[in-house]
Amino acid sequence: MKISRQTIYEILRFGIVGVVATALHYVIYWILQHWINVNVAYTIGYFLSFIANYFLSAQFTFREKTTTRNGIGFAGAHLFNYLFQMVLLNLFLWLGVSKALAPLPVYCIAVPVNFILVRTVFKKLS
Repeated sequence: MKISRQTIYEILRFGIVGVVATALHYVIYWILQHWINVNVAYTIGYFLSFIANYFLSAQFTFREKTTTRNGIGFAGAHLFNYLFQMVLLNLFLWLGVSKALAPLPVYCIAVPVNFILVRTVFKKLS
């Protein structure tokens, strides 16, 4: 199966946006997890990075306008992604990974899944 040049560029742009959104999420989580429950810290970080991620994904990654339709689809994809990440976060914490490092393997698993979901939203609903 041959991947188009456009898809390769989308993956690269998604990677850039993903690094920015993930870094934002992790920094917020890392700061907050010192003072509040890790699940609450993770949720706050996720929500704030979600907002930035939506606008960057639409305008930079997929070069689409933000619309109510793709906004709802993006939120739906991220609701699934958030729940998936929360399960993984708590699994890694249960396995003994430290609070500070537990999000890192979560991102490694969840980001590729999220790319497929978000690309579907912007390509099918825009």
